[in-house]
Amino acid sequence: MDAQIAIVDDEITVCRRLQHALVKEGYGVETFQAAGPFLERMTVAHFQVIFLDLRLSDMDGMRLLPEIKRRWEQAEVVIITGYGSIDSAVKAIQKGAYHYITKPLKLEDVRILAKRALEKIHLRQEVDNLKRVLAEDRSSFNGLVGTSGEMQEIFSLMKKVAVVDCNVLIRGETGTGKELVARAIHNLSPRSPYPFVSFNCGGFAEELITNELFGHEKGAFTGAVSTKIGLLETSHRGTVFLDEIGEMPPSMQVKLLRVIQEKKILRVGGTRPIDLDIRIVAATNKDLKQEVQDREFREDLYYRLDVVNIKLPRLAERKDDIPLLISHFIKKYSTALRKEISRITPEAVEILLGYNYPGNVRELENIVERAVALAEGELVRVEDLPPDLQKLDFFSLDGEELLSLEKVEKNHLVKVLNKTGWNRNLTSEILDLPRTTLWRKMKKYNISKK
Repeated sequence: MDAQIAIVDDEITVCRRLQHALVKEGYGVETFQAAGPFLERMTVAHFQVIFLDLRLSDMDGMRLLPEIKRRWEQAEVVIITGYGSIDSAVKAIQKGAYHYITKPLKLEDVRILAKRALEKIHLRQEVDNLKRVLAEDRSSFNGLVGTSGEMQEIFSLMKKVAVVDCNVLIRGETGTGKELVARAIHNLSPRSPYPFVSFNCGGFAEELITNELFGHEKGAFTGAVSTKIGLLETSHRGTVFLDEIGEMPPSMQVKLLRVIQEKKILRVGGTRPIDLDIRIVAATNKDLKQEVQDREFREDLYYRLDVVNIKLPRLAERKDDIPLLISHFIKKYSTALRKEISRITPEAVEILLGYNYPGNVRELENIVERAVALAEGELVRVEDLPPDLQKLDFFSLDGEELLSLEKVEKNHLVKVLNKTGWNRNLTSEILDLPRTTLWRKMKKYNISKK
């Protein structure tokens, strides 16, 4: 059985009554008439909930309580007292007890306390798991955030390809996070102790690209007063990220292909080839296959780069991730700007959910940074968003009907309940609502599990 409960009371009749009532609820129950046998049993058994009498023959329950919490902090202890002493109950709660109950015991109260204590444990575990997963994902992927199916598939592919030493081509629109993906692959790979070098291939003359990537020898040309080591050479044993690879001039494509094939470079003006061990991660917002067909990009270089292909979706294609991204950026810029902002109003979220983001995640990040900078108090509000977003006409965005705030709230409640498997405690935690408030809203909107 999943839930294990211990009853520690010197009255055998109390133990039997409670055991009978709780076993009927489906719990595994063990009883003890003294502290000694119970502590010995705790060395091999973990009890989620413990009903503990304050008066035991071999140890005072108040002394036993901190010993229980020391051995297993996650356990919830319900104090049993025959004296109805509020002072004793308060002291016990201060020492970590979950609740207290007075003799004569009402079995219905016992059942309710057991159920609520277990719900508290499960909720704490789920919240801890969510925090750990999010923390692991964010640290592992350098700020990449997403729980949508599209992003989870990309995270999985990144983990697989990171440990395989092959070239990678990342495709996606501007602002989708291509460099973040490249850095994450490097950080997850055996090359992580060595340099990660980034270079944008667009907007530079061929001579400048050659000089930056390959370097030059002293006296190679007028003004070359000393030897310059290029970016490729400085990234030896590490990773080179070539952004906008589709903009690389044709003659540079030939030079890059030679580097990949021979694993050597030659500085401008140099005569001695230099051994080079690098991994190339390239990125583009172009359709390189079409570029190859149009003879704008070398076919042999394309296949050298496109060993593993990662396609990043537009933010508009994974809108389920927007609330999580908003929260992530609020936390990031609240820290950076030394402000105490932790939340955003539902109205502001609704506007951000309705926008199409031609600039993708980068645009959302800029919007949130601006909002955090302008926000007063602890909340980001509609008036903190850019003026053009404040005036959004929802009819023109996607043809959906303009919803009332009540309809929006109802839809959001149902969405979170579905995500949590209709776990009201976890839903209350995520929505930052008291459980009673959640219940009233569900009743108000006639929300029930189908």
